[in-house]
Amino acid sequence: MERKPVYYSDYLQLDKILDAQKTESSKEGIRADDEMLFIIIHQTYELWFKQILHELHIVQQIFRQDNIANNAPDIYNSVHRLKRICSIMEIAVSQMSVLETMTPLDFLDFRDLLLPASGFQSIQFKMIEAALGLTYQNRHGKHYYTSQLRENEIAKVKEAESQLSLLTLINQWLERMPFVKNDQYWHDSISDSAFWTEYREAYATSLRENEKNNLTTFDSLFINTDDYPQERSFSAEANRNALFIMLYRDYPILHLPYELLNTLLEIDELLAMWRYRHIHMVQRTIGKRVGTGGSTGAEYLRAAADSHYIFKELAELTSFLLPRNRLPKLPQSLITDLGYTG
Repeated sequence: MERKPVYYSDYLQLDKILDAQKTESSKEGIRADDEMLFIIIHQTYELWFKQILHELHIVQQIFRQDNIANNAPDIYNSVHRLKRICSIMEIAVSQMSVLETMTPLDFLDFRDLLLPASGFQSIQFKMIEAALGLTYQNRHGKHYYTSQLRENEIAKVKEAESQLSLLTLINQWLERMPFVKNDQYWHDSISDSAFWTEYREAYATSLRENEKNNLTTFDSLFINTDDYPQERSFSAEANRNALFIMLYRDYPILHLPYELLNTLLEIDELLAMWRYRHIHMVQRTIGKRVGTGGSTGAEYLRAAADSHYIFKELAELTSFLLPRNRLPKLPQSLITDLGYTG
């Protein structure tokens, strides 16, 4: 049976999309020429948020597997999709420039007509944060962040928070990595604990006088794992493996794991850039006035931006890196397996 031809505007449902810009100012008979821009900008953001959630759900599904083979395409696919999220976030940041062509006076022409609507009511953005790993406990303004939502929207956000986040799934994946602790590689007189002891000695000699306190933190994270800080998102085992990946990323089998961790940091950075760009835009547009949703405006946004780094523990690992020429030599059997040879 021959398929019916697909027509461009039907496929994209342009009749719905292009008829979805209903300005409040026109309903009141008020001239506010920039309200159309305001609507289209925010509709575009929501479409991009939908795509980000789509990519995140695919990556989450990959990491829900009990095992991900080194020679499977899953890690590449995950990195590819996370990098796509980065590209989308770059667009989201730069798109703020278009919104900034709207002057404060242009915004005041229709601002009061929007009350109490606010970008803070974007449930998709809250779902993105939850899917990545921002927990309710770590949110700024817990009492406020769902107070402006409808009951069905609160349920969607809570459902997103109840799922295994990407941060949790990455932690589980890192815990399964065999390279740092495996009898196949570390045996007889060589052990993984010996590796960390040797690494600690090299790290200690690399510190300047005003960096010596780093060694106390290093010991609590990598040596005295019984005293590992319980409040951290990554377990002691996952934390060790993440640092090992960063240190020995030049070995072929660790290329993609390193790219994965690095891309997670890039997503965090781009989310922060988007938040801070938003802060400056809000300051420029409404000054010290409260947000349309009732928040303290730029002040609230700044506090949230400072506390909503999701993968900050990965970023902190750079404090414990050493130059390649000072890294401990790995067992030959491990070098062989890290090089795809056998």
